[in-house]
Amino acid sequence: ATNLHVSLHTADPGEGGDQTTNEATYTSYARVAVSRDSGGWTVSGNAVTNAAAIVFPEATGGSNTITHFGVGVAASGAGQLLYSGALTASLAVSTGTEPQFAAGDLDITED
Repeated sequence: ATNLHVSLHTADPGEGGDQTTNEATYTSYARVAVSRDSGGWTVSGNAVTNAAAIVFPEATGGSNTITHFGVGVAASGAGQLLYSGALTASLAVSTGTEPQFAAGDLDITED
C-alpha cells in the first residue's frame, strides 16, 4: 500500500475490529491518507510518529465524541485496521470543528 489511512473512532475498535468499527460519523468526516514514507511517518526503532499534520475534514453537521484513532489500509469501507489507540483526551466534534493531529502527536509503538 502506498498510503495508510488514519481514522477517528467514538470507542475502542478493539483487536477484532476493522476500520469501520465505532468510526466517526459526523457530516463530512473522511479518513485521511498518509503516505508510507518519511514524508508521512518518522520511524525510530519500534516507534512511529506522524511526520506532518494529519487534518480531517471540518464537521459540517452532526456531532461525535472522538476517543480513539485507527490506522488502516483502506480509504473507505471495512478495511484492515493495523493499529488503534486511545487519545490522551477525548475530542468533542460538532459543526465547525476540524479534528487534527499536529506533526509528532500521533505515536505508535510496537512491542
